[in-house]
Amino acid sequence: MATEQEKNIPRHVVIIPDGNRRWARSQGLEPWEGHEEGAKNLEKIIQKAFNLGVKCLSFWGSSLDNLTKRPLKEKRALLNIFERYFTRLIENKEIHENEARINVIGKWEDQFPHSLKKIIRKCIDDTKDYRKCFLNFFLAYNGDDEMVEAVKKIAEKYNSAKEVTAQTIKENLMTKDLPPVDLLIRTGGEPHLSVGFMMWDIANAQLYFSQKLYPDFNPDDFEKAIREFQRRERRMGK
Repeated sequence: MATEQEKNIPRHVVIIPDGNRRWARSQGLEPWEGHEEGAKNLEKIIQKAFNLGVKCLSFWGSSLDNLTKRPLKEKRALLNIFERYFTRLIENKEIHENEARINVIGKWEDQFPHSLKKIIRKCIDDTKDYRKCFLNFFLAYNGDDEMVEAVKKIAEKYNSAKEVTAQTIKENLMTKDLPPVDLLIRTGGEPHLSVGFMMWDIANAQLYFSQKLYPDFNPDDFEKAIREFQRRERRMGK
């Protein structure tokens, strides 16, 4: 029988890791050094999520603006971090022990260099048959861009708006294969969402805002967010 702490674990948890650049600034470091610390932190949080029984974990790694509007030096450093991180992920024993399927969502294939795309595709290919857990990275992703693209696809397929249902919309999203979000965690101390992140899938999500900048948001803080979710009553609009 499941213990109280094992009950009501959110199936799909999303993390918006805000605060890397502010953390770096507070330490007298370059912005990309904050991103580096954030990447190291993620590996610990992934393991904590698996240990707690979270089956689907999503992480917003970069928006389109991160790649098109940030200084070139910072962009290059961010891409280098991604390349090293996904290289390690391929060999991460916990990914394979937990049979976690890796998905990468967004316009990363339009934005990333060939060397990085090759590594990401290997992560996807090497885990494509796993079904126990799902680890999703949103890269070069904006939620408003996703919705615009979905509307365009639907407009091309259907002659009448009467044919369009909620299922139709879901089937045309980049996130079509992901379950609805149960819990969205945003770090950084600013309680807001950004560029419509997963706007369709977070319709009934619980929101948790941490005051900690992301590099300081540790696995114990993640567990605290999960326990807070377990204490809440979800009314689902009722």
